[in-house]
Amino acid sequence: MDTQRLPGCYRHPDRQTGIRCTRCERPICPDCMVDASVGFQCPECVRTGSGTGHAPAANQPRTVGGGPVAAGDPALVTKILIGINVAVFIAVRAIGGPPAHNDLVNRFSMLGQAWSADPLQGGVVEGVATGEWYRLLTSMFLHEEIWHIGFNMLSLWFLGPSLEAALGRARYLALYLVSGLAGSALVYLLAEPNVQTLGASGAIYGLFGATAVLMRRMRYDMRPVIALLVINLVITFGWSGISWQAHVGGLVAGVLIAVGMVHAPREHRSLVQWGTCGLVLATVVVAVLLRTAALT
Repeated sequence: MDTQRLPGCYRHPDRQTGIRCTRCERPICPDCMVDASVGFQCPECVRTGSGTGHAPAANQPRTVGGGPVAAGDPALVTKILIGINVAVFIAVRAIGGPPAHNDLVNRFSMLGQAWSADPLQGGVVEGVATGEWYRLLTSMFLHEEIWHIGFNMLSLWFLGPSLEAALGRARYLALYLVSGLAGSALVYLLAEPNVQTLGASGAIYGLFGATAVLMRRMRYDMRPVIALLVINLVITFGWSGISWQAHVGGLVAGVLIAVGMVHAPREHRSLVQWGTCGLVLATVVVAVLLRTAALT
């Protein structure tokens, strides 16, 4: 029996596809598809409004996740996040010294409640329970060891650009930040209050979860990302000194947010997407309030 090979994507020739841009009619794979008012368009036609000569659609072209297609660098937010993490890491290393005597670590790491390690402060209690809620966010950008920031930034660079392109910059940034906050909140809720934690792992695990959801939505082979996630979870629970609460909190938040992002009905897309982010964030706030009430 004769078989007909599907054409390859014009940007990724090794990927067979039966979908074509509605403007220029070039074959495009799921990574290159941009939602349009009718069908899908390729990135070039979205940016230039060219192709078959049709005028640009009245509605701004959207990504697979419903976000507006951004002009310029498609990995801009990912690069900015990496830059912030690296800059803070350099500052931490420049101060130097053990964690107990590093001002940046002491001031901005995730800490539930503990006596100040600085005798000059006269034994003042510090931590999220004392009103330092900013630690839930600032701890996401703190790293002490080169292997720690190296692993997290490599994961961010591996996962971030494709998610940023699929969701759009604003939705991608919301996914990253809310996942990181959820990780910090679970640390605050379940870990010993006097234990310091830091790192972008909660946000990174949120990206892992979102990647799995997106790959399922696009009907990709999920075995690679599942295998990578399983390996990371084994490391999380098998090695000492790793905050499993941050990893689990970020992972669960990332999955929930991504489900809302990529499965939202088109007619109520923004409401469902931002509503999902809001519900996860509200859960974080409730968890923090409950834990604070228990500690004070």
